[in-house]
Amino acid sequence: IASFIGAPGPETIVFNRGTTESVNLVAHAWGRRFLKEGDEILISELEHHSNIVPWQLAARDTGALLKYIPVTDEGRVELEAVEGAITDRTKLVAITGQSNVLGVMPAIADIARLAHDAGARFLVDGAQLVPHAPVDVQAIGCDFLTISGHKMLGPTASGGLYATTEVMEEMDVFLGGGEMIEEVLKEEATYKPPPYKFEAGTPNIAQEVGLGAAVDYLQGIGMEAVHEHEIELTAYALERLGELGGVRVFGPTDATERGGAISFWVEGSHPHDVATILDEEGVCVRAGHHCAQVLMRRLGVPATARASFNVYTTRDDVDRLVEGLEKVRAVFG
Repeated sequence: IASFIGAPGPETIVFNRGTTESVNLVAHAWGRRFLKEGDEILISELEHHSNIVPWQLAARDTGALLKYIPVTDEGRVELEAVEGAITDRTKLVAITGQSNVLGVMPAIADIARLAHDAGARFLVDGAQLVPHAPVDVQAIGCDFLTISGHKMLGPTASGGLYATTEVMEEMDVFLGGGEMIEEVLKEEATYKPPPYKFEAGTPNIAQEVGLGAAVDYLQGIGMEAVHEHEIELTAYALERLGELGGVRVFGPTDATERGGAISFWVEGSHPHDVATILDEEGVCVRAGHHCAQVLMRRLGVPATARASFNVYTTRDDVDRLVEGLEKVRAVFG
């Protein structure tokens, strides 16, 4: 896993259940130690709830202020907006590497530089980025990167957190218990060095072994090839969806600016109805707010339908989606 994301060694990888647990780990073990009243946590309007709620709680408990970087109408995180939001009080910037709703891929290496220039730490929510594009944490320059195994063809409840050795050593423990200790006295305990001090209790052994198999599989394909395949499919899908009247597609129109996730709204139809009819046609999409209600409000919709692509998706699948949407339009007029 370390080699898969360009990390310098396995000691920088903490095993846990994925992005939700990873962000909570950072919010507790780093946030509650270093954040204080008046400090600022900076996230974007793109974020999944997993990269919002832990920071809301950390802000509540420390007196820090949670601020949002606004996104454009197409969902882009412009560097000018990041620069305008960062202040000398900013202590953490936490941004998705790829939106689970729009597929938008912010310029995380540039954002890392801006965060560090301000003396802040930088976290990347890698749940969608790591499975769909080549990742090199050292080239990005992030302090934290989350990994979700079930997003990358691995088992559920697998994944972990990348963090630099420097930042792991200064963090508090997250969960206390077996395996993470060196010695326990009646009044206090001493802890193993990272990453073990963050791995209390019996880990999800089978799940992490399964994640290792998924990494081997993806490396065998090559992440450059995975990314190129998704760009090609996304471009084709944007072209085909553009042929349909009454279908609003969200996000950038340039496929090179996004990953393989396309959210859309069919005029006169609720996304749940769209998903039901598509399901009857053998096409699986997700409908709802996608754990991104802040972004839904920014887009001005209660929900969207979302088609997601991966290594197994083909142009024929995109054609089936378009045919299904034609039936949706016929049903709802």
